[in-house]
Amino acid sequence: MIAERVEIARRGIMLVVSSPSGAGKTTLTRNLLQKEENVVLSISVTTRERRPSEIDGVHYHFISSRQFERLRESGELLESAEVHGNFYGTPREPVEKALCEGHDVLFDIDWQGTQQLRASSLSPDVISVFVLPPSAPELKARLERRAEDSAETIRRRLGNAAEEIPHWTEYDYVLVNRDLEKSFDRLRSILTAERLKRVYPQDINSFVDGLLDDLRDLSRA
Repeated sequence: MIAERVEIARRGIMLVVSSPSGAGKTTLTRNLLQKEENVVLSISVTTRERRPSEIDGVHYHFISSRQFERLRESGELLESAEVHGNFYGTPREPVEKALCEGHDVLFDIDWQGTQQLRASSLSPDVISVFVLPPSAPELKARLERRAEDSAETIRRRLGNAAEEIPHWTEYDYVLVNRDLEKSFDRLRSILTAERLKRVYPQDINSFVDGLLDDLRDLSRA
């Protein structure tokens, strides 16, 4: 009897996208969420003040420093980091649940958080991408066009970028974001390639065993 076609299950992946502020990772990750199925965003908690364009529970969970400390001390954060004087962290439970259900989880975090994910029990699920700006002047121009930060904050972000960029060597993939459309296509290609690697071995074995049985039956018919 010919076996029916089966869907081969896979565990989800943790797709980490990092960049200095203004390099374009937020736009790239937002587009990926809109155009790719089965991708969910890991929503970080942060002690940073909410920007006018941000929605609590959508962009971040905005919490107090005391709440953040309780989460970190209880082991409920997969990673945590201090960036620009504020704290950020990734809640563990929703990530583990999504991965087990076969969903890919998208992370918009910095290099410090990425290092902690690499050191966690979920390290085998991590695929990391670092996004670089095409030039220093263009990075400054993008921060200014955003019109959400003061001149002093922009200067601080540029200084931090000089410290963040050398960590690109710690990532699996690097994108130089000269052209947003091309960079997005490359990011989607990375996701597609990594998904194809993540099928469960036991399901592949079962599928191949059934395929071979069917071929033997057909060859004897």
